Amino acid sequence: MKLLHTSDWHLGQSFFTKTRKDEHQAFINWLLQQVRSEQVDAVIIAGDIFDTGTPPSYARELYNYFVVELQKLNCSLLVLGGNHDAVAVLNESRQLLACLNTYVVASTDLPLSEQVLLLPDKSGAVGAIVCAVPFIRAKDVLQSTAGASGLEKRQALGDAITAHYQQLFQLAVKTRQQQQLEVPIIATGHLTALGVSQSESVRDIYIGTLDGFAAEGFPPADYIALGHIHRPQKVAKTEHIRYSGSPIPLSFDELNTEKQVVLVEFTGRECQQIRPIAVPLFQPMQVLRGDLATLTTAIPQVAAAHPEHSVWLCLEVATEDYLPDLQQRVQNLVADLNVDVLQLRRLRNPKRQALTAEQQETLAELTPQQVFTKRLQMEEFNDEAAQARLSRIQQHFDQLLLELELERKA
Repeated sequence: MKLLHTSDWHLGQSFFTKTRKDEHQAFINWLLQQVRSEQVDAVIIAGDIFDTGTPPSYARELYNYFVVELQKLNCSLLVLGGNHDAVAVLNESRQLLACLNTYVVASTDLPLSEQVLLLPDKSGAVGAIVCAVPFIRAKDVLQSTAGASGLEKRQALGDAITAHYQQLFQLAVKTRQQQQLEVPIIATGHLTALGVSQSESVRDIYIGTLDGFAAEGFPPADYIALGHIHRPQKVAKTEHIRYSGSPIPLSFDELNTEKQVVLVEFTGRECQQIRPIAVPLFQPMQVLRGDLATLTTAIPQVAAAHPEHSVWLCLEVATEDYLPDLQQRVQNLVADLNVDVLQLRRLRNPKRQALTAEQQETLAELTPQQVFTKRLQMEEFNDEAAQARLSRIQQHFDQLLLELELERKA
């Protein structure tokens, strides 16, 4: 059984007024080619198929196109709802898509038996049992309690999500035993796990209720396919619990990380391989940093490297002085070049910024998380090694906070 794990397509996204339609079409065609060449049995999209609850018509067309083309390859599809997806929008075509070997689980507001799915392989036999967990809304698993503190609400929601996973996993194990199947159990999810590295395009979920879900709360499934975090990564250094990440960069800071989908292959219940497949960059994008003299040289070089496409740029201009005409200077600089400046930032001396901040606020006014965040903002994490170091720092900090909270309660 070969599974292909992807997530966070965000069909219909507007990127600084630019449509991503051509990028998404190119990605879908590329993905179909991977399904064909790798002989994939099933594709799992772990949430946020759309960018908004009211996706434009072309986004729905892309979605329908993928479903139809995938069925021509004799490959099943599982679509999970994300926090960006509207439950009603996904459910409106659920019954119709079921006739095209496509399973849609938009919310947990379904009987448990409809959230444990028997996913077929190309021969039509059961190839895997899936605990299909979409984005879990607090109201679907938790009853509000008057007078509960913020910490108690966070713990209650975390416990409720853990309980939901355990119920589905136990049902999956029971199903496997009753039907005498030698197949893996797969779990999914669309949430923030503790210690992961986020990007600017990720919108916080469970705001004010649950900061992150502990990896210990996941069931002992053979593979756990997660969505919501746009950078591909393992959870708690565990090979089989992964975020595939978004297939295209949804913000400029995601250019630091290579995009991917994850191919997972099983023989019976035994996992043979977990292999990321790099996704090409379909739209040239780049972040350029430096003073105006440096950018005057760098921008034409970038434009010359991509003669067939307009390059989307984020310019971070380093300057000690405030330039009131910076916008006009940049426009003059790129006037005859095949580039679009979508984001323009001013970079100032971080030490001067820190000094100014110290004059305006004291430690007594800040939480430990705010102090930690402000300190990280003074550093640069521009490559994969630096991002890995950042992830380790954040995991260590989260663990310290958890231990301090447990000590306080004791």
